[in-house]
Amino acid sequence: MDKRQMKTRKAIFDAFVRLLEHKNYNAIIVQDIIDEALIGRSTFYAHFETKEDLLEALCQELFSHIIDTASDFSHAHGLYKNSHIKEAIFLHILQHLEDNDNNILGLLSCESNELFLRHFKSSLKELIQSHFLNNQTCPHNNIPHDFISNHIAGSFVEMVLWWLETGREYSIEDMSRYFYHITEPLILEHQH
Repeated sequence: MDKRQMKTRKAIFDAFVRLLEHKNYNAIIVQDIIDEALIGRSTFYAHFETKEDLLEALCQELFSHIIDTASDFSHAHGLYKNSHIKEAIFLHILQHLEDNDNNILGLLSCESNELFLRHFKSSLKELIQSHFLNNQTCPHNNIPHDFISNHIAGSFVEMVLWWLETGREYSIEDMSRYFYHITEPLILEHQH
């Protein structure tokens, strides 16, 4: 993708995010996005087939950096130096949320947040499955690891929502520590 295409794609993403801040996803039509982005219809369709494709691409863009770099020590914002590595992974994710990368906090708390929360949870589930658990059933209690990763990811998403609802009263370090303290027994019992 060349610079011009990247700039247009960003304009479409930004327009979509602005619309989502004050309008429900289901009420937004492609023409709204085109008007907000100040582009032509053919330009929109050169990048996305549908509004749903745009949503999918936006979620991929939003969560891929956060999730993909969560266990990459070179992008860890120095978080791994003094912290337990598994706890630091959660702290890294919270750091991106606190930095409000790509207005992610607005999207996670907007009227259509369930669309973004579903993608966020799915991305977290994959991260937890690959970095904390193996892909099998725990032999001594027959709980599928898919169930456990779903439970932990859901808990993390709910923790983030609670953190937002309380006005981010607690630091991300506290939130990470609280979350890891609650989930550590489950993770340790079912890790690789």
